Amino acid sequence: MVETTGQMSLRAENVSKIVTGFALQSYKFKQLCMVQSSNSWKETYFQESKTELTGGTGSAVKGVPRLANFPYGEVEWTEKSKRLQKYGMEGVISWEDATTNDIDVLARTLLRIGRAVAKAVDDEIWAVLSESQSASLINSVTIAAGNEWDSATVANRDPIQDILNAKKEIAVDNYDPDNGNGFLVLSPKDYANLLGNANIRNAGQFYTSEVTRNGVVGRMLGLKVLVSNSVTADYAMVIIAKEAATWKAAKALTVKTIEDPGIKWTVRAWEVGVTQLTNPEAVCLIDNTQA
Repeated sequence: MVETTGQMSLRAENVSKIVTGFALQSYKFKQLCMVQSSNSWKETYFQESKTELTGGTGSAVKGVPRLANFPYGEVEWTEKSKRLQKYGMEGVISWEDATTNDIDVLARTLLRIGRAVAKAVDDEIWAVLSESQSASLINSVTIAAGNEWDSATVANRDPIQDILNAKKEIAVDNYDPDNGNGFLVLSPKDYANLLGNANIRNAGQFYTSEVTRNGVVGRMLGLKVLVSNSVTADYAMVIIAKEAATWKAAKALTVKTIEDPGIKWTVRAWEVGVTQLTNPEAVCLIDNTQA
């Protein structure tokens, strides 16, 4: 069918491309994951045990006698699997609203629906990385009651040491949080508490501004600072990006506009994927909930 540049269908298609790019900018947590494609509805992966190998009772690694057999060591892996999930949303705009409203309701609906899918994916990645703030996480730092980042006793607030302790928990498991891919993940509340801390304000070497896209707002103690509303308030996280987790993508974010001429427009966005916490030792959760 021949179409001119002024027709609604062509304008909507251009908007679809714009909104897909806009929504992709809204993702904040995918940069923490290794992104791999998937063509299966069920993905299996293996988590390696962090326990150092020993020779067992009466068979130590140190002090092997002459002519004795070497102690036996065996690495352990835990098999896990997860099914992919579909994320999606759609909205309907009447032909009258799309063509006569002062507000460009079609473009705004596209933007908000695309962003809703991106936010839902971010929420899921945070839930997996933090294991929904579960004690089952291998590494965690719990801030004692009265020493929270927003403690009523200002002198008791010591976020710098808490972050260093989280880095230590990762480092003792032989992961390097200073390799350039280390992130400090915060909620807006805890970001405000962090930057409001006197030790941070009065010592420029702890924090440097480095505003980039996708929620990265600076560097703190060698870590990129990522702020997101997907992070549960009163929690923070130190994580090595691309090493701790994988996002298995079967379908990237797709946004479509479907025209029912003279009646309505349907705006639809969807994505299919799943998050795998493959190396939990490369993550440390900071629990600031004791207040």
